[in-house]
Amino acid sequence: MNILIINGPNLNLLGKREPEIYGSKSFESYFEELTARFPAHSLSYFQSNVEGEIINKLQEAGFREGAIILNAGGYTHTSVAIADAIAAIESPVIEVHISNPYAREEFRQKSLLSGKCKGLIAGFGLKGYEMAIRSIVEPG
Repeated sequence: MNILIINGPNLNLLGKREPEIYGSKSFESYFEELTARFPAHSLSYFQSNVEGEIINKLQEAGFREGAIILNAGGYTHTSVAIADAIAAIESPVIEVHISNPYAREEFRQKSLLSGKCKGLIAGFGLKGYEMAIRSIVEPG
């Protein structure tokens, strides 16, 4: 199965940014581990700090990928446009957050995306991406 992981703003700084919240591993090194863990599936990765680029990628991939895993970062709480893009595509989207937004600042406790997604995984660190992949490839 083809699975696309999309990370939003500031997630390019994983391993450097607030390691007490986000850990000390870069996403690129973690992505290598993921691809080794799931050799029977085609995983790809896209990161952007730009809302429109995330929307473009959702629209481009949303009719050809088996599933999409999305960590929209701060756009989770602000982007009606990303929520609309998720609703418009065919590929199921799983929302992932490294930290638990419901244990953080109040403004992070509202997701505009969750209602458009197949599911939500939050608070398990980078392992949340693996959990999302497993929910796709090992349903039930």
